[in-house]
Amino acid sequence: MAVTASFRWREPSILPGFGLALGVTVTALSLIVLIPLTGLFAKAAGAGPADIWAVATSPRTLAALRLSFAGALVAALVNTVFGLILAWVLVRYEFPGRRLIDAAVDLPFALPTAVAGISLAAIYAPNGWVGSWLAPLAFRVTIPFTDIAFGFDGKVAYTPLGVMVALIFIGLPFVVRTVQPVLEELQGDVEEAAALLGASRLRTVFCVVLPPVLPALLTGFVLAFARAVGEYGSVIFIAGNIPMVSEIAPLLIVIRLEQFDYAGAAVMAAMMLLISFALILAVNLVQAKARRRYGDV
Repeated sequence: MAVTASFRWREPSILPGFGLALGVTVTALSLIVLIPLTGLFAKAAGAGPADIWAVATSPRTLAALRLSFAGALVAALVNTVFGLILAWVLVRYEFPGRRLIDAAVDLPFALPTAVAGISLAAIYAPNGWVGSWLAPLAFRVTIPFTDIAFGFDGKVAYTPLGVMVALIFIGLPFVVRTVQPVLEELQGDVEEAAALLGASRLRTVFCVVLPPVLPALLTGFVLAFARAVGEYGSVIFIAGNIPMVSEIAPLLIVIRLEQFDYAGAAVMAAMMLLISFALILAVNLVQAKARRRYGDV
């Protein structure tokens, strides 16, 4: 018996079927995720070092990647702030039309991306409802004694700003629906106790409310960012797709595929995958640290 026990690698699980469940999980994960990604990297590697470097350092590629990731990051940050506020209002307050607003949050999930893109382009176009109102607000400021200038030309559609608007639209539900259940479980008695102990409203928010919500908020940020990076349908209609200006990386991949440049498309896709994985891994590490510090809620 002692010999048998020494060769026992693991204790039997209380729940039966662990081996079968693990095998099915690994098989499904391999067929759906690992094998296709391996094929993508194999196709990209087949282009050769010179072609990979040429595609990766192309000014058009770098501009598209910069817009996709920077726009997704800005959109995810905006959604994190306003998604938290919207979820707080929906949970903490009762007002006429609350259920209607709560249902409208899910519209980007159900709405076809092409319909969303056409709608946003029509609204924010120079002759659209919102675009015509924004046109007179154009301004430009130059920093004294420098050549640095910034401003707003009155246009949203067919600019990088239009890309961010579309990404904010499709990413907001991820933050709201991730944070909302946590806020519902967070009892209002804790906030009242903090107020009775003399804490200001600002200190109550940052020291009592925000810490238990932070892990869920980071999860919503990751989901919104991941969705925004790969978004295609709702962006191309409002972006204008001007090379080096408002052209996103997914569109450039489609263009390369239409030109039968499969190796170049695979190289760009592999670059997006590696950058996305690195950024999401970094955020997940921060999220894990927040969970260890504040505990799961």
